[in-house]
Amino acid sequence: MVSIATPRILVYLLRRDLRVADNPVLHELSRLTKHSQKPFTHLLPLYIIPVQQVEVSGFLASPDSRSPYPEARSQVGGFWRCGHHRVRFLADTLWDVKSQLESVGSGMEIRVGRFNEVLNSLIEGVASRGGKVVGVWMTSEEGVEEKREEREVRRLAKDQNLDFKLFVDEKYFVDDRDVPFRKATDLPDVFTSYRKMVEPLKNAPRRTIPKPSELPPFPAQSAIPEQSPPFRIPSSLEGLMSALLSPLDKNMGLAVPPVWPEGAQSAHPYSGGEKAGHKRIQHLVSSGAMSHYKDTRNGMLGEDFSTKLSAWLALGCITARQIHEHLVAFEQGSTSLGRGAPGYGKGENRGTAAVRFELLWRDYMRLCTRKFGPRLFDIGGFRGDRSYPWSYLDRNPEVKAKFQRFLEGRTGTGLIDASQRELFLTGYTSNRARQNVASYLAKHLGIDWRVGAEWYECLLIDYDVSSNWGNWQYTSGVGNDPRGEDRVFNPVKQAYDYDPKGEYIKAWVPELRGLNEPDQIFQAWKIPESRRAELGLEGLEWVNRPLKRIEYRAGGGRGGFSGRGRGGRDRGQGKRGGGGRGRGKGGRRAMEDEFRDLSMGH
Repeated sequence: MVSIATPRILVYLLRRDLRVADNPVLHELSRLTKHSQKPFTHLLPLYIIPVQQVEVSGFLASPDSRSPYPEARSQVGGFWRCGHHRVRFLADTLWDVKSQLESVGSGMEIRVGRFNEVLNSLIEGVASRGGKVVGVWMTSEEGVEEKREEREVRRLAKDQNLDFKLFVDEKYFVDDRDVPFRKATDLPDVFTSYRKMVEPLKNAPRRTIPKPSELPPFPAQSAIPEQSPPFRIPSSLEGLMSALLSPLDKNMGLAVPPVWPEGAQSAHPYSGGEKAGHKRIQHLVSSGAMSHYKDTRNGMLGEDFSTKLSAWLALGCITARQIHEHLVAFEQGSTSLGRGAPGYGKGENRGTAAVRFELLWRDYMRLCTRKFGPRLFDIGGFRGDRSYPWSYLDRNPEVKAKFQRFLEGRTGTGLIDASQRELFLTGYTSNRARQNVASYLAKHLGIDWRVGAEWYECLLIDYDVSSNWGNWQYTSGVGNDPRGEDRVFNPVKQAYDYDPKGEYIKAWVPELRGLNEPDQIFQAWKIPESRRAELGLEGLEWVNRPLKRIEYRAGGGRGGFSGRGRGGRDRGQGKRGGGGRGRGKGGRRAMEDEFRDLSMGH
């Protein structure tokens, strides 16, 4: 029989809800703290680094030890699933939420392993120290692996007779309880139909939840068992960062990795964590960037052309409804934040409406993951279309060689190369660039789109399972894009439209900085041979033999839709609509295409 003095510990298992404010689990715990009778005496927030998604061999206590887990590599391309940019952001975020919890009298433990193994070890270890784990609470997530984790924890809790609660994930724009259908299968396959169900967007989100003023006490350190061998958890942010980074190859397997160009600056120089996320929101409001968002979101250079909030949203450092409340306060002029900025106190404007639109796209992609499950990762996509003869890396050495050049930013197409180099070096690339890169790999080269999605998973700071894989499907023609295979971006046309002087391309492909002619910057094979030696470009494979010579004649309308099918099959050129999105005819559909911003809402 457990004595009254026995610590009764409730475990709060954090995943992508790494914040203290607007956190329904902590809100409920804070409420219960005020009750004299409650089933637990202590709260143990716990983050388990998922071994299938993040490489953990850097946590080994001894150099002679070996990890019992397979390397955390992607299924098709064999890339690290969480590369160096994202693990830095993750480490920052974990240390920040630990600090935030400590500020309200709690704390957080970090562990390495599979969820059921870590929890079993914790339960046994607490019992051996005279305590008892009485429950496990966690927040629901979408994704095949995430649902497997939830089933394992639920099963363990049932076997151990523990209280188990799975909370609604409230970091999204429209609360699950307000979605106008109950079965995932009822989600429309076209975004427009879903949008109409939840409009007006300004009234859709629920109110945010305040930061708790106090929480149940953190258990004494003597009551918490240490990390199970062969691993050891560092006691500092620097140690955590080192453990996450040390197993990762600096060059990520590339034979010719990009080198940081002189003078180039990252568009995403931010740290992870709740505090940094809110600082970014406040800057966007006070600077007027939110009001200008619709007009600037297709930019490529600089920090404020898009919101850059997606990395914090992905880890749950901030919530969509927190962003919404800041927008409402700005539109109403009810706080001093943003006073003097364009649009302050004048109601919803084009920019703030566009931000809400992006947040709803993020919701929609997540609901697609719920509806389609494993098909998110299938070569045939949501459509289940396996008819296209994709080129696969493991079946043709030439395809593998082409793909290596694609990864290294040596395709010979300026916009693609600049984006790939920027991504490798900074962990970020713009929405406009992402769409072109995905279209180039899948539809111009005809290569298995999944390896592109895996590379983005590895390198993107703002990786989100639903947004990344759903958008790669969308652009590759196997997802829920009504135009499917017919939407093909012409990266030369897109460069003329969105980087007309080649400033972005020359920032990340410095070999081209001696050029002023756009057609030569956009496709280096057009540089006359007489000039190549003068510019130091003589003999470069990507100049002499580009992976794809893309036809385009300057002077057409804005758009960038090439009219080519996968692999470059000519279907006619000059169609309007696909890339420029909503600048001419096309109505609501064209506007919605334009708003699919992978770098903010996605």
